[in-house]
Amino acid sequence: MAFIFLRETIRAYREKDPAARSSLEVLLCYPGLHALMWHALAHNLWRAGFRITGRLVSYLSRWLTGIEIHPGARIGRRVIIDHGMGVVIGETAEVGDDVYMYHQVTLGGTTSERGKRHPTIGNGVIIGAGAKILGAITVGDNARVGANAVVVQPVAAGVTVVGIPARPIDRKRRDPCFDPYGTPAEAALDPLLRDVESLRAELTEVEARLARLAAETKTSEQAGD
Repeated sequence: MAFIFLRETIRAYREKDPAARSSLEVLLCYPGLHALMWHALAHNLWRAGFRITGRLVSYLSRWLTGIEIHPGARIGRRVIIDHGMGVVIGETAEVGDDVYMYHQVTLGGTTSERGKRHPTIGNGVIIGAGAKILGAITVGDNARVGANAVVVQPVAAGVTVVGIPARPIDRKRRDPCFDPYGTPAEAALDPLLRDVESLRAELTEVEARLARLAAETKTSEQAGD
């Protein structure tokens, strides 16, 4: 099982990262892969009841890779952590299969109470660099989280969110589609800018109506004179 995990994860790196020139290079030089290997050991220890040992393995992994994954977190298959430095994945986080995340991503909690308090990430999700996904929320399958977005509300499957707080953007995406850093390269309209433009259009329409009413009133007054 461990060999299958390693082989398919290395294959995923080579398919999605043009900088990965060989399987040996991925095996020796990719901290994201190393962090996942350490996590597999830490998670097994955690589930077996060796909580302190699991935490120690997790701590060692953090020291070696710069990636902190709590041993209680559940990580799917073919997950890629690109660059990886500063990634933090909390205890009750769940990450699906074929997820691609970049450096400085945080899957964090928003409460100090015990229980489910970290995000659930669906299959095929891309999480851009610096993105923060906070709370016991769900990010649906094949969603995209743009770089530096702060997500505090659930994200529907296939939706792209950007900004602080993160908001969905309107876009036409061809499937399957890989968006580096979770950020669409096409001219996708920022949701805040979209709202401003909508308000501007409504204001222009109101001004035009007032101008017409003023002209009609003036014409009526002149006719009455």
